[in-house]
Amino acid sequence: MLFGSIEAGGTKFVCAIGNENYEIIDSVHIPTTTPEETLHKCVEYFKKFPEMKAMGIASFGPIEVRVDNPKYGYITDTPKPNWSNTNFLGTMKKYFNIPMYWTTDVNGSAYGEYITSIRNHKPVRSLVYYTIGTGVGGGIVNNGHFLGYMGHPEMGHVRLKRAKGDENFAGLCPYHHDCLEGLAAGPTFDARTGKKGKDVPISNPVWDIEAFYIAQAAIQATLFVRPEKIIFGGGVVSEELLDKVRDQFSKLFNNYLSVGDLKHYITMPTVENNGSATVGDFALALKQYYKENIVKI
Repeated sequence: MLFGSIEAGGTKFVCAIGNENYEIIDSVHIPTTTPEETLHKCVEYFKKFPEMKAMGIASFGPIEVRVDNPKYGYITDTPKPNWSNTNFLGTMKKYFNIPMYWTTDVNGSAYGEYITSIRNHKPVRSLVYYTIGTGVGGGIVNNGHFLGYMGHPEMGHVRLKRAKGDENFAGLCPYHHDCLEGLAAGPTFDARTGKKGKDVPISNPVWDIEAFYIAQAAIQATLFVRPEKIIFGGGVVSEELLDKVRDQFSKLFNNYLSVGDLKHYITMPTVENNGSATVGDFALALKQYYKENIVKI
């Protein structure tokens, strides 16, 4: 069987076709422009695969995930220009009469890491996944289930203590300014240094500021969820950055709780090239397919 995946990000959409073994058969990157143009290109891509049985969609947000809400399947009040009140799921359903699983981009990534841990015979029953890129978001999987009833977690918008020397930075989130996204997302490097993060040497003090904020997020996740692992993905994240995050975490947390070896607790994604969401989408598509097509006796 073939399954579709859409990882919808603020910069690009990754559309893919895979099988029940979560192997990518074909994929394409689509720049995130207007909703009309971007979703049209997604539809045209998947029309090439009429044998597709189900689809998993993991989108940037905020999105409406309550199935009994009239706006279920919508991107709601997002900071992304022109995308507020976009009926994403409804648009795809208009063209494809197949089961679809709808969730956030970071939930998709979290589920991909959860499934991969099981397939690697190293199951992680509880994990938190943060994506730090154009924006910042977080997803939580606990024993195979996402957390959040009234909606999905908005872990990118928690408020943080300011780093020394960063008190006058305005913060880029239009809603909160000094939340995790406003202080640590990729565009903050341009705002602070005039350069993309990839062009800023790891020795630059701005990376210590970044690590200070990410470490606070890891501490909050540790105290709220008590997960087995915290995973950081996205374009901003590197192993060099996580070394700084682990150091800051250790200093700030002060051994309040035992979390084991920080190298195994705060990690990069297992799935290479930030492909966790695609794996997660395939798995969620398969899950939705069975949910809608298998009669329970």
